[in-house]
Amino acid sequence: MATRKFGTCFFEQYAQISLSALLGSEFDCLVNRDRPDLQSKDGHSLGIEVTRAMEESKNAHLELLNDVAGITPAGHDEEIDQILEHGYGYGLREGRYIGVKELSYWSMALPLRRIIESKVSKVGNGFYGRYDKMGLFIFSRENLRDNEALKALDYTISLQRYQDIRYNRLYLADVDDLYVCNLDDGLKESSRLIRYAVTQEQRKEFYREAVRRQTGN
Repeated sequence: MATRKFGTCFFEQYAQISLSALLGSEFDCLVNRDRPDLQSKDGHSLGIEVTRAMEESKNAHLELLNDVAGITPAGHDEEIDQILEHGYGYGLREGRYIGVKELSYWSMALPLRRIIESKVSKVGNGFYGRYDKMGLFIFSRENLRDNEALKALDYTISLQRYQDIRYNRLYLADVDDLYVCNLDDGLKESSRLIRYAVTQEQRKEFYREAVRRQTGN
């Protein structure tokens, strides 16, 4: 399957960069393709589908969060100026703003449980093919708590329990954290969930690198 430009989705870039930085070299050489979005170069070792989740109540005030098109460049606020210049806000200013290029991305987001249902069904039906390891990476507009990540982990396991093709890992990312959920059989629940804190400096680095790859600079 032909490789497509990473620039088609800032978030697929951001996901790969954060996985590589936080979890290690296994994710360094992932390439951007379709079905799933991130794949190992050999096309069968590792595949990761990247998507997003947002509670429906947030849709009503997307405009308040905000498409920052109406903000005048401040000249003294580097992060606001970057959001205006590049059109993306994720990773900057604690995620308070939505850039003009990501409005449509978030406007089509589903609540977390519904997006898990959809993606588990697709992987089980072979929509993404078959990989030695499969992951589902979900960006969340809301800050997640440990108990919410555990509920998502348990729900994913219950949905795919009897599927032949299933996810091995669930990655839940809000602006400040990455939750890594191990979905493999035979593990104690206490060992299934690891939370990685993402610092402000790391967020800035992930953002800059994702933008750089899109622009080719």
